Amino acid sequence: MMSLKAPARLNRRVAPCDPGGCRRLPPWRLILSPSPSFCRLCSLISRQLPVCNAQSYTDDLQLASGSVQSSTAVRSRLLAAEREEAKAVLSLFLRQKGLRSILAARIVNKADGFIEHLVSKLHITYRSRYAEGRELSTPEIRDALIPYLEALSKEHGDGLVEVVENFPDPFAVEREALSSSMVLTPTSSNKHKAIARVSTPTTGGALPELVLYLLDLGLNHEEIKNVVWKFPAFAYYNVDRKIKPLVALLLELGVPRSSIPGIIKKRPQLCGISLSDNLKPMMTYLENIGVNKDQWSKVLSRFPALLTYSRQKVQITVSFLTELGVPKENIGKILTRCPHIMSYSVNDNLRPTAKYFQSIGADAASLIQKSPQAFGLNIEAKLKPITEFFLERDFSIEEIGTMVNRFGIIHTLSMEDNLLPKYEYFLTMGYPRNELVNFPQYFGYSLEQRIKPRYARMTDCGVRLILNQLLSVSDSRFEDILQKRMDGI
Repeated sequence: MMSLKAPARLNRRVAPCDPGGCRRLPPWRLILSPSPSFCRLCSLISRQLPVCNAQSYTDDLQLASGSVQSSTAVRSRLLAAEREEAKAVLSLFLRQKGLRSILAARIVNKADGFIEHLVSKLHITYRSRYAEGRELSTPEIRDALIPYLEALSKEHGDGLVEVVENFPDPFAVEREALSSSMVLTPTSSNKHKAIARVSTPTTGGALPELVLYLLDLGLNHEEIKNVVWKFPAFAYYNVDRKIKPLVALLLELGVPRSSIPGIIKKRPQLCGISLSDNLKPMMTYLENIGVNKDQWSKVLSRFPALLTYSRQKVQITVSFLTELGVPKENIGKILTRCPHIMSYSVNDNLRPTAKYFQSIGADAASLIQKSPQAFGLNIEAKLKPITEFFLERDFSIEEIGTMVNRFGIIHTLSMEDNLLPKYEYFLTMGYPRNELVNFPQYFGYSLEQRIKPRYARMTDCGVRLILNQLLSVSDSRFEDILQKRMDGI
């Protein structure tokens, strides 16, 4: 990625300096000027540029500086209002993704770097508005920021919180493109302090108690520092009051000691949540709606973030499943087998995906019980291309719906690595197309280890079996069937 460089003998600065004293101006106010008469603080600010993931901040500046030449200064109170609006939008978005209000507020309050980045997005999106000196309305701010946050959420999934808290640190490629003279942001400064806390020996020469305990638990020092970098507050957790109680609970639930480091690495925030006030009541609530209490070990190993969601978020998802037609007794089974479903937004993921599957003739209620992971797929990028794959090969929508009902994960398979090579081999087997409609599970078997060897064996025996018999039975049952066919039984 190329960084924006000033032409020869031009100085990059914030212009113009405010007569009443310097203050940080929006990124679109950065210009290139031949005049050296500007203050040191403006020079410093001009280097403190956050990094954008979807498009580098430098690219944004390049676009903005080429088209915006207005000299109208944005007043401090408008900038402050925009920051508060951005905070409100981010907090609402995090709550809609299932975070508790208190946790969402805590994340937003620590995300100064990301908030500044969102404000810069507003300035780039509405640069003509700023040139005219017009103030943005709340709906305009939301219209600009919500799609961007949704794009980040789809890209980073469960890691969105880490992106917000650690901004701009997750974007190493873009960060390397910036000048090496860039100073640390307050957020990264806090991270370095936290890293130092778990890296510096105590006065007695030993490592901190937290580090020693985690090393004994099975994490190595680099993993500990990675956890702290993602979640700096973890460095300040008291071992006896925060870490040990969670470890004891996980062991009590049957989580193997060897799996606990993985849970902490995935969701260190769990250590900061009260067992008596939050975790245990939430577990009881989930058990009451059907989560198998004997399966907590597997549930938390798969998705430890489940216990960080609010009851409101769970209730919204449960209401949707009920509305879809999932029997009450099966809702807990879905959450037990695929707790990740709680990370899917009802309005942005579950409902649109259900409507799409229904549009091709699939039973969405049955499908979400058998293959809930399919509801986390992007409709445009994943579901529609798979459907088009079969339509292009003369399968009807009705046939595709039948295949989905019989083999719910078919849309989760890779087109290049799975569907295409297996379909091409199927064409050489001499079966009619309706064999795939009747037995789409064909695509779930290994081409090299199952399909080709079984087909070769059947051909050598001079008999013909339907796909189901060819692939689904055990090796011994397969040989029995072949023998009976050869014997004419």
